[in-house]
Amino acid sequence: MNNSPLVTYTRLSPNHTEGRTLNGKTYIIDTVTIHCVVGQLTAKGIVNLPGFTTYDPVNGSSCNYAVGKDGSIALCVEECNRSWCSGGKDKNGKAIYVNGISGKINDFRAITIEVASDTKHPYAITDAAMEALISLLADICKRNPGIGRLRWKGDKSLVGNVAEQNMTVHRWFANKACPGDYLYSRHGEIAAEVNRRLDDPKAEGNIADEPTDKAAAIYARLPDVPDSYRPTIQNLMEKKALTGFSDPDPTQLNDNILNLSEDFCRMMTVLDRLGVLG
Repeated sequence: MNNSPLVTYTRLSPNHTEGRTLNGKTYIIDTVTIHCVVGQLTAKGIVNLPGFTTYDPVNGSSCNYAVGKDGSIALCVEECNRSWCSGGKDKNGKAIYVNGISGKINDFRAITIEVASDTKHPYAITDAAMEALISLLADICKRNPGIGRLRWKGDKSLVGNVAEQNMTVHRWFANKACPGDYLYSRHGEIAAEVNRRLDDPKAEGNIADEPTDKAAAIYARLPDVPDSYRPTIQNLMEKKALTGFSDPDPTQLNDNILNLSEDFCRMMTVLDRLGVLG
């Protein structure tokens, strides 16, 4: 598993869990969680905070990436490992669960990103940080087919249902304002812009090594497949002629990781219309 080529500084935190396996279950990366750092720091400044650099199994913290006020990007925990970023407890000191998922479990399946912000409500971030965050997210989606496109509905009840919503926020797992109202209210805009860049490799602000033709497009899950191809692909899945790499719930189709190319979808649709597929 690779890390982002957009990283400008690296300081790996000792506060992390090797791998993404918990209680015998290995999680794929299928979620992103954006956090805010209460302070307008550079990415280097964020990952050099004492809470990140000093090993503390009780109160230590970390993130996969940090985005600075100047648009710099730092690597804090490699993507292959789980960061300690989204945990939280209730007033009785017990972990907060949403649909059976705690902040800890969230971090086993999520890429976590800390973004420099103001120190007071609504915890605004700079334009440079926003641009770097969007570029980083587009790169993360491109390299992690379990995420594919970003999906956001601002609906806490959809935690764990990544086919409908694969962005989570710290405030759902802890008594915190994180990521602050500035970022929280813009999650839909962030997702839309990231997806625009994924759909249009030549879009302004896109990273240089995006594929340059539509045939190179990859559709991670059934909901990502264009409407013109989706009935054929769904039919193949229902007939068990096409199965995903991951099938967490056999009764559902939308959560399977498919990684289908544009060319494959087009070819299957043509054959389907000709009656070849039956």
